[in-house]
Amino acid sequence: MASNQQTRPVIGELAKDTARGRIGVVMGEVGGRVQIRPIGGGTEWDAMPGNVVAPSAREELSARLAIRNGNSRDGL
Repeated sequence: MASNQQTRPVIGELAKDTARGRIGVVMGEVGGRVQIRPIGGGTEWDAMPGNVVAPSAREELSARLAIRNGNSRDGL
């Protein structure tokens, strides 16, 4: 594989659905679609494999920080 090609995140890794602009954790693949769950939990959504990429370090940090801030507001 060429060094400029990105590999799609696998189960348990963070992924960005470029069609929706959302970041979550890859939960599996069913019917040719990737199932992604929000980082803080919640309902999974289906994404087309071609739209699933690894988030940038900045996007990952931003998503994790948003979850922590929400948890601190909720007293968790």
